Amino acid sequence: MAAHGAQKLFGAFGGRGMGPTVAGFDRLGLRPAPVMARLAALSELGGGVLTAAGAAHPAGPVALAATMAVASATHRAKGAFAADGGFELPLTNAAAALALAVAGPGRYSLDGLTGRSLPKPLARLVVAGAAASAGACVAMLLRAAPVAPAPAKADAAPDGEPGASTEGPPSGVPPNIASSSGSHREGLGGRSPARQGGAAMRAPARRR
Repeated sequence: MAAHGAQKLFGAFGGRGMGPTVAGFDRLGLRPAPVMARLAALSELGGGVLTAAGAAHPAGPVALAATMAVASATHRAKGAFAADGGFELPLTNAAAALALAVAGPGRYSLDGLTGRSLPKPLARLVVAGAAASAGACVAMLLRAAPVAPAPAKADAAPDGEPGASTEGPPSGVPPNIASSSGSHREGLGGRSPARQGGAAMRAPARRR
């Protein structure tokens, strides 16, 4: 998670930097976008470093859980699965961060080795602030207008409009009937069966 924060803040690890990140937050409806983008990036970077080091517990996992809760909400329209761009991965990250927050930093963390951690009143304040921030961001996402769908392709335009195909059967004629009548016409030299039959009846009369 720290690497993702560095991608947003500094463009490190192939990231896009703050400019495109701010624009993306603005499109999502998270405003003011510059503030929200930097808050998310700092939460990922700082929360990731604190969680990995096991320092200032539970500030690191709580910051990550709040950020991933908001990220899950941004993917809600695409369903649950990550293969479809859904919220599976950020929700898994949020659950893992909450589990770490409950389990504690461990014996070999900085807090465990030094015997120090955040005072309980400050830890409660961190949890309350993270929950309030995440709730406000999710509320903004739910109020934001949905993204407009992409325009339809030219070959999918309705009949009579630019881009509509002029080939194929007329509207309302089943394709099997249209193809059947077309094959009859080709076999009869372009004439209908009724006209072909009339020509066959007139031919003997000429011989008499």
